[in-house]
Amino acid sequence: MLIVVVLFATVLLRAAIVTTFVYLMLPAKRECPRCGAPLALIQHSLLRRLLPLVEHRWCLDCGWSGAVRQAQSRVIRRAARS
Repeated sequence: MLIVVVLFATVLLRAAIVTTFVYLMLPAKRECPRCGAPLALIQHSLLRRLLPLVEHRWCLDCGWSGAVRQAQSRVIRRAARS
């Protein structure tokens, strides 16, 4: 039983490391990685609930579409609402 727990823990640790690196590799800027134009936000209700730190954006100039990190933190947005 101990072997199963250790193997499961290593799988979870590996998944956490991969998820962290994939998140850090996403672009954090709101400009297109191809042409540098501003990106438009595409809102998905399911994506917003499952991955709140990732946004789907689209470039109006070159047509690039992909996931980017949120550039603004929730604390800043809450302070701006007040």
